[in-house]
Amino acid sequence: MPVGTAFHEKTLALCKSLSYREWAGYYAVSAYEPHHEHEYNAIRNAAALLDVSPLFKYIVAGRDAAAFVDRLITRDVVRLDLGQVIYTPWCDEHGHVIDDGTVSRLAEQRFRWTAAEPNLRWFRQNAAGLEVEIDDVSDEIAALALQGPTSAAVLNAVVEAPAGGAASVSIDALKYFRVTAAVIAGANVDISRTGYTGDLGYEVWMRREDAPKVWDAIVAGGAAFNLKPAGLLALDVARVEAGLRLIDVDFVSAKKARTASERYSPLEMGLGRLVDFNKERFIGREALAAEHTRGSRRRIVGVQVQWPDVERLYEAAGLPPLASATASREAVPVRAAGRQVGRMTSSTWSPILKKMIGLATIDAAHAIAGARVEIEHTVDAVRHFVGATIVDTPFFNPRRKTEMPTKLGSEAVGQ
Repeated sequence: MPVGTAFHEKTLALCKSLSYREWAGYYAVSAYEPHHEHEYNAIRNAAALLDVSPLFKYIVAGRDAAAFVDRLITRDVVRLDLGQVIYTPWCDEHGHVIDDGTVSRLAEQRFRWTAAEPNLRWFRQNAAGLEVEIDDVSDEIAALALQGPTSAAVLNAVVEAPAGGAASVSIDALKYFRVTAAVIAGANVDISRTGYTGDLGYEVWMRREDAPKVWDAIVAGGAAFNLKPAGLLALDVARVEAGLRLIDVDFVSAKKARTASERYSPLEMGLGRLVDFNKERFIGREALAAEHTRGSRRRIVGVQVQWPDVERLYEAAGLPPLASATASREAVPVRAAGRQVGRMTSSTWSPILKKMIGLATIDAAHAIAGARVEIEHTVDAVRHFVGATIVDTPFFNPRRKTEMPTKLGSEAVGQ
């Protein structure tokens, strides 16, 4: 049975819909209001506060900490600076993705590692011969995602002072995928310029016992910047717009995959840029190098549905066109030249782009930007196919995501 996160007392008081779901053994808000429209709009036009504490979190430290992390992930830890964060997959010996997440370098030999699923056993199995300690701090560390164009302004209003140390910088100076120490409501926190919305945003990491007062401080300081708490339904729409893959939806962990089609390599996931073949060794390197040479058989790509085709189906059925406000996680067939060439695994109507978009696993021959395909769409309990185009992701990629807030000025809002 799920349990509450460190913020459950706060979220429950605000959750008018009482709509929760289970996430990694915790209660997580699906939507605070009966409809998640206001929460999505906060992500894209103001600031949204999301409880992301259910993420699995590990601290890796010790003389060989860097060597251990480098052994597992596909990216090069040698080039990871103090205070830098990277997004990375890690694989089994066959080059199949076990999970993906972020690695933050908090000190020369100290890292915070986040994951969607439990990985402690895998980590410890592969630490043989190294002087490294791996601690599961998932229950000890609470986390908030503060996302949206006014999120930097909210933090500037609530951060009291840098906590000191080499990695401590101001919010306005914090670069994309960097982390800094700070103080909020008298509590020491880490703030990383990261998130799962594809927008300007930050994640705040704190001790569990400090969670309530940090929440209160951010909510109070965010009132002047239209801050709203947001749940997972709004986040799901935003992450599809950002072209971000979701485990157990767009790909399956190699630990749980039942069939060959459920096992994905980083190259098949469209993450080839995150595989550093200049590294002499990492788990799965040999298999990935062979795949890189011969080419991947498929790839996760973006698709844009031709909305006029959908409208014609509804018109023929005597119904008004309908686009669900909730992102779909139901896989549907994708075909080309009359045969199935893949499946669309995530899809949503994008309120900001005014388009129907999705992520799909497509055979390599058809996974080319500009290629035309057809996607199954059901109207009045009848299955049809509508036209779609393969497109590059992210679908939505505002400048404010990566540029310094002080440089953006008024363009940071409503872009």
